[in-house]
This record gives sequence, C-alpha cells and structure tokens, in this order.
Amino acid sequence: MSGKILDPSVESEIAAVAAGVGCELAHAEWKGGVLRVFLDREEGVGLEHCEAVARQLSPLLDALEFGSGRYTLEVSSPGLDRQLHRPRDYERFAGRLARVQFRAADTGRKRTVVGRLGASAGADQVRVEDRETGELHVIPMASILVARLEVEW
Repeated sequence: MSGKILDPSVESEIAAVAAGVGCELAHAEWKGGVLRVFLDREEGVGLEHCEAVARQLSPLLDALEFGSGRYTLEVSSPGLDRQLHRPRDYERFAGRLARVQFRAADTGRKRTVVGRLGASAGADQVRVEDRETGELHVIPMASILVARLEVEW
C-alpha cells in the first residue's frame, strides 16, 4: 500500500496537527486522489483523535492548496497489522512477529521472511529471526519493499 511520498513541508504540517491532539504521525501517503493519514499513540488511537485531526487538516490542506483538485482525506490508526516504515518502528516493535518482503542483495529477487524483529542492527538495517528456520536475516532498510506486523493470537 505504498503511495507517493508527500512533500516534507506538508508532512510536517500534518505531524504538527497530530501532535496537537496528543498523537504521533505514524505515516501519511498520497495515492490515487486519497490522502491517508495514520495516527499513533501509546494509549491507542480513538475515533475522537481521528475526527479532531481530520477537522483541523481539511482547512489547512485547502490553505496549502494541497492536491490538484478534489481528494479524499482518510485518518485512522495503523491497526494491529500495521506497516513498518521508519527505523523507530522496527525498534519499537522489537520482539514482535513481522512479515518482511525484501529484495535479496545477492540475487536481486524478492524474498519474504516471517519472524521476530530483533534489536536494531543500526539505523539502516533490520534484524529478523525466521520463525520456521531460526535463521537470522540482517536486511538493509533500503532493500525492504514492505514490512508489516503479524497479528498474534
């Protein structure tokens, strides 16, 4: 579900609005005429947080002349199977089960590993211990195509 990267100044404005209601901007993407904003907070994101951010963002985006016409604004929490985007996401969820799709450096082919996220291997690498084989993968962040937490019951 990756979309176009937002202009950093727009993303900064969105982050400021999110912070104003006690949330953190987890991720924002612009794709197919839809601006998706994902909020996060330690105690959980409620409907009231999403509504407050949407109410404040809508006129702000209009003032910034965001988009080239009509667009849809969606504000939500990342969910239980949240996508991981930044190094801090991997650090925060160390020990959790994740599905990581990446391009293997040696072959250039897509690979997927499902396993436990390990302690940070630096800001530019992610550690994942394969749940089936126990093999430890150290994956460069630049090689990751998509990473998402797995729901554990």
